[in-house]
Amino acid sequence: MSARAWAPLLTAALFWALGAAQTMAAADRPTPSGFPVPRYVSLKFNEVNARSGPGDDHRLLWVYHARDLPVQVVAENTEWRRICDPEHGMAWVHRRTTDGRRTVMRIKPAPLALRGGPKANAPVHAILNARALAALVRCDSKGWCKVRVDGVSGWAPAAELWGTDDRPQCR
Repeated sequence: MSARAWAPLLTAALFWALGAAQTMAAADRPTPSGFPVPRYVSLKFNEVNARSGPGDDHRLLWVYHARDLPVQVVAENTEWRRICDPEHGMAWVHRRTTDGRRTVMRIKPAPLALRGGPKANAPVHAILNARALAALVRCDSKGWCKVRVDGVSGWAPAAELWGTDDRPQCR
């Protein structure tokens, strides 16, 4: 095979290698906080200002009135976090208004049974009402999460709780 015949293959291989290197570099690039994005956090205070951009000089969009509300960080700089909330609202909040403790929310209108184990037929320990918040204890590899609310723990399917899906929730 002549050098001329190899040129397209070498060019394609070079572009593939450069693309792979850029993808790996982006994945290895640390965030200002050192934590991955996207990730879940909760709101630390009863009142949190939601802004159109990362800074107090940006327009105030609304005020969250929900301490422990689970939100997903989708972007960040050193002082500000761009978040997605359970209603798919996106805004910037100051980093000091977020807490690393994970919470979840029941966003469907029907109550959810919290079970004694990670099985659909396990006994019901409690009911999580619509729009209720709970502390996330852990999730297992089979799609069940253990949560705690008002001193009671129980298991629920991860798909029934907002704040468990690692994929970006707002586009």
